Amino acid sequence: MSELVTGDAVVLGLRPAKLPSRALALAIDLVAVGSVFVLVSIGLAIATVTLDEAAVAAVTVATFLLVLVGAPVAVETLSHGRSLGKLACGLRVVRDDGGPIRFRHALVRGAMGMVEILATLGAVAAVASLVSARGRRLGDVFAGTLVVRERVPAGRAAAVPPPPPWLVGRFAGLDLSAVPDDLWLAVRQYLTRMHQLDAVVGRDMSQRLAGELAARTGVPAPVGVPAAAFLASVVHERQARDARRAFGATPAAVPTAHPVPRAHPAPVSPPAPAQAHPAQPVLPERAPEVQGADAAVRAPSSGFVPPA
Repeated sequence: MSELVTGDAVVLGLRPAKLPSRALALAIDLVAVGSVFVLVSIGLAIATVTLDEAAVAAVTVATFLLVLVGAPVAVETLSHGRSLGKLACGLRVVRDDGGPIRFRHALVRGAMGMVEILATLGAVAAVASLVSARGRRLGDVFAGTLVVRERVPAGRAAAVPPPPPWLVGRFAGLDLSAVPDDLWLAVRQYLTRMHQLDAVVGRDMSQRLAGELAARTGVPAPVGVPAAAFLASVVHERQARDARRAFGATPAAVPTAHPVPRAHPAPVSPPAPAQAHPAQPVLPERAPEVQGADAAVRAPSSGFVPPA
């Protein structure tokens, strides 16, 4: 495993590239650069037919320097240490402190490469890489760089430790779109190896990474939360979002079950109370009065008949 302990944890968990992988990457780069050089030379030969020999020689030297030296330097500078061959082999050039290389690093490596690779057909570079414990050639020694392997076998990749339970879901609304992949890689590698680092070094790394992450997201770490716990919580949130995108809908798109409203009967107004009337006295029924002949006829018979 890597002997490298860096200030910003860019290459923690990665291994320095050895001679076979570097030789394969160099061969790919030489084939690509050589093809470009041949095509450019043919085009210039046609364009400089009318020039004298001195002008043709000057154009040839300039083409050699620009294509075989300037092009690799420009590619490594713009790609932060990844040429075509290194990209194919999973390699990358970084500084000794783990940071991305700049133009001056690429320029020193390209200038030294003319001597130890082109002039000696790679013999000096091969010997220097074999002697070095981290596979560095002379260009790496003078430039202060190192070629590392970016691809870690899946079986050897350690899992990121989970965040504290009281921080799970606390950063659900954090905007992570501005965080670059390199910073995610650095944070993951720090979290998987933080227990192997010195306490002071690990604390400094976690604070630096937390500061960079807060600057990208625009939200500082909560007061009282350790930097390592903050990093683990944000990484856990990103993994949760990736899992939701890959295996299911986001929580906002999942319909939530709401109770079905029941039909309530229309309210019935209570009947108006009946008005109280004063009680009427109950009188005894009287026989109807019969007058005239009807009365004589209907009078009860007593056995006495009046005289005619």
